[in-house]
Amino acid sequence: MRKTPIFLALLLFVFTLLSACGSNSSNSGADNNSSDGKSGKSNEETIDLTWYYPVNVGGEITKVIDGYAEEFNKEGIEVDGKKVTVTPVYSGNYDESMTKVQTAVKNGKSPDMAVLLSVDLFQLKEAILPLDDMIEKDPEVKQMMDDFFPGFMLNSQAEGKTWSVPFQRSTVLLYYNKDLFKEAGLDPEKAPENWDEVVGYGKKLAKDGKWGIELPATISGYWIYQALALQAGEGNLMSDDGKEVYFDSDAAKQALQYWVDLSQKHKVMPEGVLDWNTVPADFIEGKTAMMLSTTGNLTNVKNNADFEFGVAYLPENERAATPTGGGNFYIFKDISEERQLASMEFIKWITDTERAAQWSIDTGYIATRQSSYETPELKEYTDSFPQALTAMQQLENSHKEISVYEQGKIIKILSDAIQAAIDGADVDKTLEKAQKEADALLKPYK
Repeated sequence: MRKTPIFLALLLFVFTLLSACGSNSSNSGADNNSSDGKSGKSNEETIDLTWYYPVNVGGEITKVIDGYAEEFNKEGIEVDGKKVTVTPVYSGNYDESMTKVQTAVKNGKSPDMAVLLSVDLFQLKEAILPLDDMIEKDPEVKQMMDDFFPGFMLNSQAEGKTWSVPFQRSTVLLYYNKDLFKEAGLDPEKAPENWDEVVGYGKKLAKDGKWGIELPATISGYWIYQALALQAGEGNLMSDDGKEVYFDSDAAKQALQYWVDLSQKHKVMPEGVLDWNTVPADFIEGKTAMMLSTTGNLTNVKNNADFEFGVAYLPENERAATPTGGGNFYIFKDISEERQLASMEFIKWITDTERAAQWSIDTGYIATRQSSYETPELKEYTDSFPQALTAMQQLENSHKEISVYEQGKIIKILSDAIQAAIDGADVDKTLEKAQKEADALLKPYK
């Protein structure tokens, strides 16, 4: 009986000790899940980065991205003695991703990095980190930036600073069905080289329920239109500082009239607004003999078309020209310096010469680094599939894609004007109205 109080006292002591240990462990776990108040995890052992990537959940591209993340996480790359890992977040298409990023920034929960359109620069400028200090201090970063094709740097730089890193980049290409060319008595190894030839070829090809050419007018249809506007004159659709647009220029009007005439006058293209995703499907199904589309459709066409196809430089008018397009890496400034450095370590890793080459093979995007085209893997691929070289070679004719303040609203104004003209509105009046609306939006930035 006398042993009972002693036993109870010992039991109470052990219980108190265990409770204290459990409390300390819980507090430690809460600290480890913090990340300087931002997204992702950061503790004494790891820096887990959050990477917003613009694609809807599922599909082949997510398998590629997941593979990169898994491989990187095994590399053991460190910053300040901490292992760096990355977690992709599939944030929808480019527009949806931009909205999610802007919301996260507004709520003080910036991602560490994101791939967004290279033209989103002026919308993101207050939230992203200029990269010039990293370029100056890290020889590997400088070497990487110097190796990118100059055409891809046009939308990566502004106001004397570098703001983003090229990743999945493209140009507009002319795709054509060689089998249908043969049936129409056309040389299957010779694509049309100018606007007049497009019309001439189109008239021979538009028969038996098939069309000569298709141009998409939804989603990134403004980008296709910009290619035509660049070809119609010596200027661009906007100023380099993003504060002016030139939608009512002679070149802009000529380009849109040409687009409208392909269907309404020359009858070589279906009437009405053609969807961005429907056009490549029509091409693969043999419903149109030619299309203008992104480099990013190369792998899609290669894997799904049951006919021989070619790709070519865009047909020229006053000059040969194409805008660049696609997405860049951005690092956000509202995260710790440690996380910014860790983000750059991942970007260096995923854009290195060999991976940029493999990314091009896997996706059809242009390898952004010039040295990638000297790798055995990409040389072998382009030898067997020379169409993959055309997009890269066309960079000699590349120009800056339209990028302005109030980008989303300005692009909607332009897209609405393009679609209105396609549906029958007067081209000149439509573009003059678009110019006035855009001027009103951009006035505060001048």
